[in-house]
Amino acid sequence: MTHALNRTEFGDNANKGNLISLEEANQLLNDWVKSDSLKRHMRQVAAVMKAWAKDVDGLDETGQRKWELAGLLHDADWDQWPDDHCRRIIEELERRAVDPEIIRAIASHGPRFFGVEPVTQMDKMLYAFDELSGLIHAYSLMRPTGYDGMDAKGVRKRLKDKTFAAQVSREDIADAAQRAGRDLDELIAFAIRHQNV
Repeated sequence: MTHALNRTEFGDNANKGNLISLEEANQLLNDWVKSDSLKRHMRQVAAVMKAWAKDVDGLDETGQRKWELAGLLHDADWDQWPDDHCRRIIEELERRAVDPEIIRAIASHGPRFFGVEPVTQMDKMLYAFDELSGLIHAYSLMRPTGYDGMDAKGVRKRLKDKTFAAQVSREDIADAAQRAGRDLDELIAFAIRHQNV
């Protein structure tokens, strides 16, 4: 476990409900992340997370914003500080007194690496959509029509091909879908519909 955080408590419960604005979050993203492809990934995960919070979980605007922020910032420190991945963004969000639920979701988006189990619905869905989103986007780049006409069957085929987007963990995708209690095809179809941003 190369990025083990060695803790399970994140943020301060007194900060529950404290959210940074989308402008602040995007500023942080632009300051910390130089890679355009990584920025795109984080924005895609944010879009899918917000849509899920709204369409599936029926959350209000504040709830949707929480999920969106977790998606938008989950990999913010990967670009410049890969060896400190997750630790830097967690410390930054704690310094900014951000709602601990957002920080915890970020801390648990890779349980095998960070040693933090996804517990809440937001935790589980961020874990579920992170790797899946990357694979779906890679697939869109090789299709003449991009996202248009893409379906779960085609994505599943790519999932079985271990040489395609080899850095994407098939194990994590399967584990995350199981933890979320959702059918993988449902997650794939939802991501296809909402991440083309």
